[in-house]
Amino acid sequence: MRIVVLSDVHGNCFALETALADMKNLGYDHIVCNGDMIQSGPQPHETVQLLREMKCSIVMGNSDAWLMTGVETDAHLISEERRKKLDIVRAWSLSKLTDEDRAFINAFPLTVTVDLGHNRKLLAFHGSPTSFDQFLLPSTPEDEFQEILKPYADSILTGGHMHLQYTRRLRDSQNFFFNPGSVGVAYNHEQTNENGLLDPWAEYAILTLEGMRVSLEFRRIPFDMQKMAEIYRKSNRPFADTAMEQYAR
Repeated sequence: MRIVVLSDVHGNCFALETALADMKNLGYDHIVCNGDMIQSGPQPHETVQLLREMKCSIVMGNSDAWLMTGVETDAHLISEERRKKLDIVRAWSLSKLTDEDRAFINAFPLTVTVDLGHNRKLLAFHGSPTSFDQFLLPSTPEDEFQEILKPYADSILTGGHMHLQYTRRLRDSQNFFFNPGSVGVAYNHEQTNENGLLDPWAEYAILTLEGMRVSLEFRRIPFDMQKMAEIYRKSNRPFADTAMEQYAR
């Protein structure tokens, strides 16, 4: 069984299309999405349309919950200036969504479980199984990391939120946690550029199980930056130029 796991598309349908073309060349049985699929990018409606066609499992992320409700669960992490800009982009994103689009997003559950066969399962979430805002990083202290995930260690675990490809073993278990990175907003957490430059590629992972054999592959698929810039310009998304400047090298 081959499971594609992706996360954090953030309304960048072009990046999702780029990743999907690569997935189809490899083959897979099912796609699982770890949340934050719609909000902030230039193509919220187009992203919903494509996700419907993909017939994948999708969990709710903090960004899309905020898009739907306006309830700020992470306001303490964001400056007032940036919050004002985000509110403007949120209003624009909502204006692009149909009633059917909103119903589709509102139906995202907080977690998704996939039967992998051979008494194994995959549990997908955004931040953690109990909070889509929770940070799980390679640098999260070991005891803290294990305590958060210990109740779920009977499954292979996958989350998003951090836009970072990595894996960590679960204590006293044959299972592990992994983050597939970000399809739409990949970036280097260790960069020295204070402006926070984005990477010009889509990230995702493939989990493969053959009997008791398990493999995990992280993939990065470059996308056409000229076409990306054209999509942003035509979208009339607020602050589109600023968004594209983040990809400068």
